[in-house]
Amino acid sequence: MLRALAVDDERPSLEELLYLLNADPRIAGVEGAGDATEALRRINRALESGPDGPDAIDVVFLDIHMPGLDGLDLARLLNGFAQPPLIVFVTAHEDFAVQAFDLKAVDYVLKPVRKERLAEAVRRAAQLRGAAPRIPVSEPDPDHLPVELGGVTRFVAVEDITHVEAHGDYARLHTGRGSHLVRIPLSTLEERWRARGFVRIHRRYLVALRHIGELRLDAGTVSVLVGTEELQVSRRHARELRELLIRRTTR
Repeated sequence: MLRALAVDDERPSLEELLYLLNADPRIAGVEGAGDATEALRRINRALESGPDGPDAIDVVFLDIHMPGLDGLDLARLLNGFAQPPLIVFVTAHEDFAVQAFDLKAVDYVLKPVRKERLAEAVRRAAQLRGAAPRIPVSEPDPDHLPVELGGVTRFVAVEDITHVEAHGDYARLHTGRGSHLVRIPLSTLEERWRARGFVRIHRRYLVALRHIGELRLDAGTVSVLVGTEELQVSRRHARELRELLIRRTTR
């Protein structure tokens, strides 16, 4: 069972988060804090109590934009402790996901918070604390990838993805209609989609061969045109890419 602290300077958001967390059977108890300074005082008390003490906190559900010390600042401070609580960011802003996971966040939940999405964040935290029940998980759909946008889960068809760009533990999926950030390393997608015609062209890029319009050579550098974007090809991947493109055109 997890002991939690929810931190948000907007009272309605904090009350909703407290309500949802209290309804989760894996949460033994949850307290609220209206800003990062109040949260830090409570966390210091938890650290003095020790991981098994009466004031212990296992996980902090943390907003990012707050007056004074913001959520990212608080997470950086916590990373300096020997046994910090786990961090789950709960925010209306997608732009800070990469920074959040650089700070070892367990999850990054977008507002408006959905019960199912928050439950997944609790599951991840419980699993890291060794408290997660064994729940059967359905097999993922190999033809689609779930992405979150504004608290809504959408499913992107793999065949619509032109290329993927690395962002730390995240990857940005590019399609003809826009892009989506997902919490999957580029190396995982490379292995999963190799048989579907995706090829690594750079440490930052994974590209669908069928979406490559041109292969360009200029003063010893190699690049490809994917839609309207020109992407650099690293030297170590250039030869393999040329061979794959030649094979594809001669079939």
